[in-house]
Amino acid sequence: MTVQPLTSEELLLLAAAGGAAPSLHNSQPWRFRPTPDALGIRVYVDPERAVPLTDPDGRALHISVGAALFNLRVAAVHLGREPAVHLLPAPADPQQVALLDLSQPAATELPYGRDLYPAIGQRHSSRQPYTNRDVPETVIGELIAAAREEGAALSLLEEDGVRRVLGLTAEAERRTDSDLARMAETRSWLRLEEPATDGIPAAALGPQDHEARVPMRSFTGRPSADTTASQRFEALPQLATLTTHTDLPADWLRTGQALERVWLLATVHGLRASVLHQAVEWPDTRWGLRDPAEGPGHVQLVLRLGYGPPGSATPRRPVTEILDLTASQKTTD
Repeated sequence: MTVQPLTSEELLLLAAAGGAAPSLHNSQPWRFRPTPDALGIRVYVDPERAVPLTDPDGRALHISVGAALFNLRVAAVHLGREPAVHLLPAPADPQQVALLDLSQPAATELPYGRDLYPAIGQRHSSRQPYTNRDVPETVIGELIAAAREEGAALSLLEEDGVRRVLGLTAEAERRTDSDLARMAETRSWLRLEEPATDGIPAAALGPQDHEARVPMRSFTGRPSADTTASQRFEALPQLATLTTHTDLPADWLRTGQALERVWLLATVHGLRASVLHQAVEWPDTRWGLRDPAEGPGHVQLVLRLGYGPPGSATPRRPVTEILDLTASQKTTD
């Protein structure tokens, strides 16, 4: 079966899916460009949308773009194409972090076990309190397997691990709150009044925990000026870590793909999720996230999972801002 070049409509669909991925402070630091033959897409980081004080190494930047890459893969299967990924294909161009080859027909309709494409538009961070209902073991097994397929280890934490990670997250949150430059950077991504195409709107902030057990990020500083009142969160949240063996840009891209694959699958199962990112932003608290019993590894993210209200949608950049169609000479209409 011969695969035709991607049409403009298909490229727009792919870019819209990629642009729906999660990112630190909803910074959306990605750009997409079709290959000259329109049989693939090049994926770039956008350094102008970096968060340099919070993410000086660009780790969160690459994780965000990795999540966008996974959405592109899911959308490609939706279009009947097999997504072949090449990470960091151009050493001379560090901004190009992936090449997605779409020149072959899809080998199967459900390469991820389930149809994840509808979940792309349903997935939102939920910073709301969750119920105390446990996540079924069968669902946990699926999530662990999904992360493993992408080259990362998802570890669901027991009570002592949860309390340790909550303590490290609270310490990192206090440290960030006292860093005027970092807080100014964080506030610069707030979009509390005017319509926007990026950043965090008021509806997505979420409340603080009335009992101060779950340290949710305060985007406005403390005492919190967030527009929502405090609420009681779950007594012992279900936390998970995403870990890789090494800590290089390719690992960060794999983490982003694992994050989005897990998150979309969780969405299919009716689960909500949010990222507790504070502790990975400081070297010592990030180091403390490691579980020595599991051997060497680098914790990339902490996820909070559970059942509860859906999160609010966050604004998205227009597809025309993230997709460069001028690179392709052979797209068809």
